Amino acid sequence: MSKSLKYAVFGGGSWATAIVKMLCENLDEVGWYMRSVYAKEHILKEKHNPSYLSSVEFHTEQLKLSNDINEIADYADVLIFVIPSAFMHSELEKLSVGIKNKTVVSAVKGIIPESGLLVGEHFHDIYTIPFENIVVISGPCHAEEVALERLSYLTISCADQEKAQEVAKQLSSDYIRTKTSDDIIGTEYAAMLKNIYAIAAGMAHGLGYGDNFQSVLMSNAIREMKRFIKKMHKMKRNINNSAYLGDLLVTGYSTFSRNRMFGNMIGKGYTVKSAQMEMNMVAEGYYATKSAHLLNEKNQKKTKLPIIDAVYSILYEGKNPKKVFKKLTEKLD
Repeated sequence: MSKSLKYAVFGGGSWATAIVKMLCENLDEVGWYMRSVYAKEHILKEKHNPSYLSSVEFHTEQLKLSNDINEIADYADVLIFVIPSAFMHSELEKLSVGIKNKTVVSAVKGIIPESGLLVGEHFHDIYTIPFENIVVISGPCHAEEVALERLSYLTISCADQEKAQEVAKQLSSDYIRTKTSDDIIGTEYAAMLKNIYAIAAGMAHGLGYGDNFQSVLMSNAIREMKRFIKKMHKMKRNINNSAYLGDLLVTGYSTFSRNRMFGNMIGKGYTVKSAQMEMNMVAEGYYATKSAHLLNEKNQKKTKLPIIDAVYSILYEGKNPKKVFKKLTEKLD
C-alpha cells in the first residue's frame, strides 16, 4: 500500500464525516458516497454536512462526492464503510462492482443482522475478501471531538500489519494518534459491545443512579466484555488497552455518546420507538443488544452476561427498567 492509493468513505453520518475530515488532512482527493442527494448538493454548495458535524468545513475540490455506490467503489482502492450495521446489507446489495481485490475497512460498530456476522466476517464470508485485506477502525474516539480537533486516539487492526500501518498513517494528524493491532475480531466485538454498556450507563443515569454505581457498572462491563470476546475469539489480548477499555469508558461516560443518550431516555420513561424518533442519529447499541443476546444463546455453554441480559430484557421484552436495574444491582460486585 502507498499514498498513491485512492481512499473512499461510504456513509453520510457523523463518524463518516469525521473520517473524511481525517483523510483530507493527508490526501489530495477523497471519495465519499452518501445516499442523500440533498446532503451531497448541500456539501458542494455550502462546504459542510447539513445534518452531521456541520462545523466541519471541507475544501470541496478535495472531495469526489457521489450518490452512486458503484461509482465510488470503482474509484477507490481502499473502501472505508461507515454505514450503520442495520442498513449495511441493503446498501451492499447495490454493489455490482467487484471489491474482492480491494482493501475493505470497517468503521461500523455492530453485527450485520441478516448474516449475524461482524462486518469484517461478513465481507470475508459473503464477498470472499481475505482477512489480510480487511481492516477495522476502533476508538476511543468521538466524531464530535474530531470536529473540534481535540486530541483523539484510534486503533487500526488488520492481519497484515503493513496495511494497518498505512491506513493508520492516512488517518494520523496533529490531533489524531494511531496504533495498530492484529486483533481484528476482538476489536470489532469490543466496538459492538461498548455501545450496549453505554446504553446501560444511560439507563442508570436516567433512573437516578449516581457516579458510584456507574463506576461499578463499568468495572463489571469490562469483565463481561472480556468473557464474551474470549468465548467468541480466543487469543492473547490485553482487555485494558484503549481499543477495549478506553473505548468502553468514553462511550459510557461522554455526553457525546448517542448510545448513552438513548439509554438515558429509556431510563427516564421513553419507549424504544419514541426515543428512536427523537434522536437524529442511530444508536447502534440497540441492534447490538439483540445480536449479542442471540450469539450467546447459540452457545452450548452460555457466558454470564448480566448487563447485556438486563438491557435486552428492557429493549426487547418490554421489562420495567426500574425493576430490572434493581435486580441487576444484586448481580454486580
